[in-house]
Amino acid sequence: MSYLWAFLIGGLFCAVGQLLIDFTKLTPARILVSYVVAGVALGALGIYKPLKDFAGCGASVPLTGFGSLLADGVEKEIDRIGFLGVFTGGLTAGAAGITAAMLFAFIFALFCKSSPKK
Repeated sequence: MSYLWAFLIGGLFCAVGQLLIDFTKLTPARILVSYVVAGVALGALGIYKPLKDFAGCGASVPLTGFGSLLADGVEKEIDRIGFLGVFTGGLTAGAAGITAAMLFAFIFALFCKSSPKK
């Protein structure tokens, strides 16, 4: 049953994003930023954690999950080292994902030839 809820919740996030692309003049970049900011806000308010507990990867994998991860990291670092945690918490919490994205981008850049958009 948890797979079903993960699929439905994750699919709902994707469907909302697709509706925003289809029926608004928002660019994909603005939608991406909106999802991350929404995840930060919901994580900071304590609303996103119950959703992650319920939906699992369906709530933690989308961009809102990354925003929630940043908020959790900042909160933990503030508790640990104080105000400096505002600046270090998000990067500390998201370091593995950010590093993986950079590493894979570098590897693909080595083996793929870029071409100008026509």
